Amino acid sequence: MAVPTLSVSDGPFSRDRPRPGSLARAAAGAVPPPGLVLLAILSVQIGAGFAKDLFTALPPTAVVFLRIATGALILGVVARPRLRGLTRRDLAAGLAFGLTLGVMNISFYEGLARLPMGICVTIEFLGPLGVAVAASRRRADLLWVVLAALGIVLLAPWDGGGGLSLPGIGFAALAGACWAAYILLSAAVGKRFPGTTGLSFAMIVAVAVSAPAGIATGGADLLRPELLLLGAGVGLLSSVIPYSLELEALRRMPKRVFGILMSVEPAAAALVGLFVLGEILNVREWAAIGCVVIASVGATRTS
Repeated sequence: MAVPTLSVSDGPFSRDRPRPGSLARAAAGAVPPPGLVLLAILSVQIGAGFAKDLFTALPPTAVVFLRIATGALILGVVARPRLRGLTRRDLAAGLAFGLTLGVMNISFYEGLARLPMGICVTIEFLGPLGVAVAASRRRADLLWVVLAALGIVLLAPWDGGGGLSLPGIGFAALAGACWAAYILLSAAVGKRFPGTTGLSFAMIVAVAVSAPAGIATGGADLLRPELLLLGAGVGLLSSVIPYSLELEALRRMPKRVFGILMSVEPAAAALVGLFVLGEILNVREWAAIGCVVIASVGATRTS
């Protein structure tokens, strides 16, 4: 997985992407590639919206556990990890990869519980944006850094009162930092593990990372069939379905164009938050999201 471009499969927008199934691939064949990308973005954000709605019945850590466990189960069937022949350094890289994945998801959902969706995704998006800009050697990319910084300034709770949650901002920023680390670790794991087995191994580690807090906070509610079904639905909407669509789109369109389309994700999160959860943002917050989206598009075009 390469780092410099803002692309899902190549790193900066890569999380826990499972391999697509043949049925999804056949259904997606009739849809134009840009439509696949937009459908994938919509699926991811609707999944996050349902997850946030699920917070009324389960704590964020419990929802994370259900989501990661669903993804690990599906991916484990598709690409069962094999430890034979791996060195201690290989295993250490895989463990770090999984730890980062687990912390990233926990911190994002904790941020999502305290912030509007659009704001949380915008702050988290600064992680991959920072990696893309840091990998560039063009002075023009400083403009995108300035734009992203302006977005953060606009989001800062200068009123010190009833604005955005400071803990929520902290969790979202931690998720962004983990996303950046995930990008860098994904390149190392991709070289050490064959195929997608490194990601499968990391997902199992992430389940172990999220299980203690998830089980402790979820308790017996995790055994309720309706909540298990909703948690599995969040995992499908947030992982399996969109990533299958994204990978199919990548087969049929340039990766740079794909990355540009993915850059609208913070705006899409804000719109889903508005229409699904009724989260109304003010003009300053929409302007901040716009700054980060423009910075992401610009960094993608110049990468």
